[in-house]
Amino acid sequence: MPRIDLPAVTQWITAAALREGDHLPAVVMQRLGISRRGAAKLLRRLVDGQWLSSEGTPRRPRFRPGVLRQVVQRYPLAGLEEDEPWRRDFAPCFDLRPNVARIAQHAFCELLNNAVDHSGGTSVAVSLRQTAMHLQLLVSDDGCGLFERIGQSFAIDDPALAMFELAKGKLTSEPDRHSGRGLFFTSRLADVFDLHANRRAFQFRGWGRRGWFPGKPMARQGTSAYLAIALDSERSLDAVLREHSTSGAGYAFETTQVPLQLIGGAAVGFESRAQARRVVSGLQRFRRAEIDFSGVDELGHGFADELFRVLPRAHPGIELVPVSMAPRVAEMIAAVRLE
Repeated sequence: MPRIDLPAVTQWITAAALREGDHLPAVVMQRLGISRRGAAKLLRRLVDGQWLSSEGTPRRPRFRPGVLRQVVQRYPLAGLEEDEPWRRDFAPCFDLRPNVARIAQHAFCELLNNAVDHSGGTSVAVSLRQTAMHLQLLVSDDGCGLFERIGQSFAIDDPALAMFELAKGKLTSEPDRHSGRGLFFTSRLADVFDLHANRRAFQFRGWGRRGWFPGKPMARQGTSAYLAIALDSERSLDAVLREHSTSGAGYAFETTQVPLQLIGGAAVGFESRAQARRVVSGLQRFRRAEIDFSGVDELGHGFADELFRVLPRAHPGIELVPVSMAPRVAEMIAAVRLE
């Protein structure tokens, strides 16, 4: 009997069990070129591993998808319409609560559409996996990479600065076709969201106000976006979309957060007026912006004065709200606001 690559089998066994559960042994025999006895042994392993459930009798088993489920597909990007793979290949294979299913569909379509419209690649691989506790989605294209695309469109050659602008929201290289909401809201729908491109990686964690921070990149061409959400999550798409209106009651994208930790660190403090102008760049598109000082211990006077005294006078339509301030940061901001 040929050696069976079990992880490879788990990529298609869920869909096969859903379509051919009563005839799954024959499907496995034909697909893998193994004997009936070998197929029976493999199916027992998959049942023991919770990839399948088995009903009926030992002589006439009926197989169904198990607790663990996975679908992996690759598509050419040319002419791809992102809703069709979800409807045809993915949604029927998973057993999700209604709010989690809607989040999954929204994230799936947003990430796949980004690959279609922005990557410049030729193909995209999509993996959706259901464990006992989480739903995990990975969308990977073979294009130029997200941060190179931003660099081409906005003349930003540093991936950290590109991620900094992307994290604010409403950044898009095609404003006539997109509003720049996709990645911003997709990151906030998930419990875990990772973005990999151009040998750089950034992660978003919503709990404990952790926000965006650098991660360990994948060594591959193109852009990969990964998210995970708990199967018992109470989060809803509607609530997340409403969180970023100033009233909390509508769908207008009026508020954002600015994660300073993406462009600061041990070797780079916040001292200059030029840095402050970079922080506020693009914020005129919003009515309220939280400036997140997590991990920042102190500020230079020029940075604080430009950001919290000079720029608010130039842009009176936006409210800048400092959050997560260390004591010396709070003291400096209070001082410049009195000048």
